Amino acid sequence: MKGLLASIDLVVECRDYRTPLVSRNPLFEQNLGERPRLIVYTKQDLGSNFTAADKRREEIVRKWDAPATSMFSDIKSRNTIRNILDFTRAHAKDSTSLFGTRLMVVGMPNVGKSSLLNALRNVSLGKKKAAQTGNQPGVTRKIGTSVKILEGENGKEGAYLIDTPGVFIPYVPDAESMLKLALCGNVKDTIIPPTTIADYLLFHLNLQDPTLYSSYSEPTNDIFVVLEALARKQGRLKKGGLPDFESSALQFVQKWRGGHMGKFVLDNVSEEALTERMRTLELMGGSMHQAKKAAKQLKKESYVLDA
Repeated sequence: MKGLLASIDLVVECRDYRTPLVSRNPLFEQNLGERPRLIVYTKQDLGSNFTAADKRREEIVRKWDAPATSMFSDIKSRNTIRNILDFTRAHAKDSTSLFGTRLMVVGMPNVGKSSLLNALRNVSLGKKKAAQTGNQPGVTRKIGTSVKILEGENGKEGAYLIDTPGVFIPYVPDAESMLKLALCGNVKDTIIPPTTIADYLLFHLNLQDPTLYSSYSEPTNDIFVVLEALARKQGRLKKGGLPDFESSALQFVQKWRGGHMGKFVLDNVSEEALTERMRTLELMGGSMHQAKKAAKQLKKESYVLDA
């Protein structure tokens, strides 16, 4: 990826709308330097109800990212995709390259990079998908060939986008950050026990509105009460009629990931939140070893949030 940067005119960095803090990768800050960058917060439709409060939160995120340009994307909305294309088109007009404008899309695993590429290509050129997508991280395993997303104008070559594999943050500063990434599907579901992820989701559902899971259970802080009710309702039973907690936990989490059990942001978005997180990352002094250690710790014990 580093070797390609010299030939790239614009970097499109994808972050998850639901985790605008946790899904930002400090590796990109270090390696991209002053290179022109567009930051796209994907999956807006899964984290926003498009209220005034959501708009205020988006304005704070834009301030965090300045002077880079930030946009919020729902790949099902042609308008948001057109906004990204318009930005790319304006950038391409300033390019002096004879070979067209080259863009590279980067981001954490499973934040929607390939889906964005396909949406841009479809809206702009009417073409079917060019990049493979999936619900688990790691679908894109190598840097792809450049894919045309804009036709050229005035004799120019147009714009080409290169998809890249997801790059995980070099270290995770705390257990809750790892849980947020797991809940949003940025790490494989085998890394952290599904019941632990489901328990963390239940915590957030109770903060937002306990009726969000009322089709399964009365309000409770006990995830196994919810999972047993879900298992019996959907027939997710093991030998002897015992509830299959793991399968039920995955179903519970997938329902939220699909936007069918509330739409909300997991990170605290405030003027001070970014400064506080950057300070934490600096104090950690991080390494990949710390990321692996955090994952192992979560496997050993259920995560309990302080009330």
